[in-house]
Amino acid sequence: MENKEDAGNSSKMEEEKSFKDLELGEDVPNDPLQSRSSSFANDYKIPHRTPVDLTTAQTLLLAYQSLGVVYGDIGTSPLYTFPSITLSNPQELDLLGVLSLIYWTLTVMALLKYVLIVLRADDHGEGGTFALYSLLRQHIHFKNKSMVPMTKLETDVDLLYHSNSNRRKSKTHKFLEGSKTAQSVLTIIVLIGTCMVMGDGALTPAISVLSAVQGIQSRSSKITQDHVVLISVVILLLLFLFERFGTSKVGFSFSPIMLLWFVSIAGIGLFNIIKYYPPVLKAISPHYIYYFFKRNRRKGWETLGSAVLCITGAEAMFADLGHFSKSSIQIAFSTVVYPALILGYGGEAAYLIKHKDKISTAFYSSVPEPIFWPMFIIATLAAVIASQSLISASFSIIRQSMALGCFPRVTMRHTSGKYEGQVYSPEINYTIMILCIIITAGFKGGPEIGNAYGVAVIWVMLITTVLMVVVMLVIWDTNVFLVGIFLAVFLIFEGSYMTSLLNKIPQGGWVPFAIALLFLAITLSWTYGRGKKNAYEAEKKMSWREFKELMTTDSEIPRVPGVCFFCTDLMNGIPPIVRHYVQHVGALRQVTVFVTVRTLPVKSVLPEERFVMAKLQAQGVYRCLVQYGYMDEPNMEGDEFLGSVITGLIKKVESREEVVALETAMTRGAIFVFGRVILKMRKESKWFKRLVIDTLYRFLQKNSRSTVATLKIPPGKVLQIGMVYEI
Repeated sequence: MENKEDAGNSSKMEEEKSFKDLELGEDVPNDPLQSRSSSFANDYKIPHRTPVDLTTAQTLLLAYQSLGVVYGDIGTSPLYTFPSITLSNPQELDLLGVLSLIYWTLTVMALLKYVLIVLRADDHGEGGTFALYSLLRQHIHFKNKSMVPMTKLETDVDLLYHSNSNRRKSKTHKFLEGSKTAQSVLTIIVLIGTCMVMGDGALTPAISVLSAVQGIQSRSSKITQDHVVLISVVILLLLFLFERFGTSKVGFSFSPIMLLWFVSIAGIGLFNIIKYYPPVLKAISPHYIYYFFKRNRRKGWETLGSAVLCITGAEAMFADLGHFSKSSIQIAFSTVVYPALILGYGGEAAYLIKHKDKISTAFYSSVPEPIFWPMFIIATLAAVIASQSLISASFSIIRQSMALGCFPRVTMRHTSGKYEGQVYSPEINYTIMILCIIITAGFKGGPEIGNAYGVAVIWVMLITTVLMVVVMLVIWDTNVFLVGIFLAVFLIFEGSYMTSLLNKIPQGGWVPFAIALLFLAITLSWTYGRGKKNAYEAEKKMSWREFKELMTTDSEIPRVPGVCFFCTDLMNGIPPIVRHYVQHVGALRQVTVFVTVRTLPVKSVLPEERFVMAKLQAQGVYRCLVQYGYMDEPNMEGDEFLGSVITGLIKKVESREEVVALETAMTRGAIFVFGRVILKMRKESKWFKRLVIDTLYRFLQKNSRSTVATLKIPPGKVLQIGMVYEI
């Protein structure tokens, strides 16, 4: 910041301070862009947006679609839960104990935790680990400058983008705002949880499809495990290729199959209960769990690692929330999924009580002989669909990560004009496909996949529990006693499962950690590089005094006719790339506009909301915020964009001379200037920092999509300026 002598007067100092503060993510009431935003809203009378209220028919339709996208994973868990339990010569009490364990795990962790509690912690309709983090960042001022600041403009009130904060800050809130270390720990926890979900997305298709296809081996001794693996790989390839059609089409295609699956397992389960052991549902009583652990002790504790597979996919209910709606997911689980699973597991247990030697093939053995082949086909199709839930969740998570600046930009296509959260990313899709095929071919359907899957699931759930506690204390202002109950209940459940899975890490449990490390390397390298870039630009940016001197009429820098659009990610401040441009081009246009493109979480931005203008105190210098909705197609092609900007700027000026200058500049055309920044560590820097910046970050930067990659700008009007930041 300049001192008083340099600034000239106190008002200029306040303007410069506001611009600097806004870059740090603070709410600055005196900022020119914000004050202009307020008058902009008043001038154009922006209609107030309210949340979309779905009709009953729409909610039921989404609930139906969610069966094919959200519940495939948890719905097909009966295929592999009982078969993964290794009990030698299990007795009736053992099987009732396992069933009781499955029942209470489904009830407490899926129904109570996710459906009734976690789904309430959405970030404007989005769910998942990053949604919780985004929600917290809207209420807590984070000191970490590497993340994208949650900058709030007055016009955003009508866009419902930011949550309202509590006026009274809790002790936890004050602690988190005052501790940079606590904020860093929270960020790392979120990144680990996110990367674990990505690992879950690679493991789900492998275990689901393999478990379904393995059923064919019971019908022919000529079919080997290699055949099963080959068939599974072919099915997986077709599945990932089908993803590009979008969640809506996938949901309509898959939902009838999943509905048939749930009806089938419920019907078969009810048949087996009646035929083999009608009182099996007495296992609802938790005292059977006590008897199970009393009889089996350490073996019973080890069994927890297999029993946890009954809730694989529960996290998809929250992660896939953006694809549907809260009420639709709750209705589908409560009325279809949960009852069908209880009957399905009950039927398997009833059958096993009379056929104790069939536990390794529990599902297919319990299917009545006349309908084996129809159920094999339905089970295989359902397993394919199960893979869809975590793949869709992965797209949502990466989208949220990009919005917070924690992941390199990848292609993100919106596949529905009705629902914002339905997205598809080809890069992420094919990355997960490769990982999934490697896992499938590498483990060949062995128990290692189940171990890896269980580890990934329980770690994601533990991290969600921790973040929910912070949300309850900071945002919901929940009574500390109730928060303590929530934490104790779920730490007991999830902690017990986690300790059981620790001894499975050498037997495949390391896989989700390996995948998490891969994605962590990407996210941490990206955020570290962004932090260094932001710090450099904050230190080297042009002062207002320096920039104004360039713009004065008696300056040595000539002013040529026309308009220059400097495209920048900064919503405020003068990036050093401008100085670099002037030094090499040696001239400035009559009209200079700093343009920032901003994508808002609304379907479409109205024409009168498209531009937010601000006139800066230098002659002929303006700032323009261009806003698009998620279904809008950014377009800066032709004279329409130039005319719209100039027309908006004219409404902001009072001088007739300035109006004439703007109109004249518009007739001479425009040029778009983009900066291409390359980071380079100094030679004296430590080798690890050089590895991260010079190798990893530069690779990601070179291969990720630019912010303006999707803007339709005529190539003849683009000037790209390269600059090396030596940090």
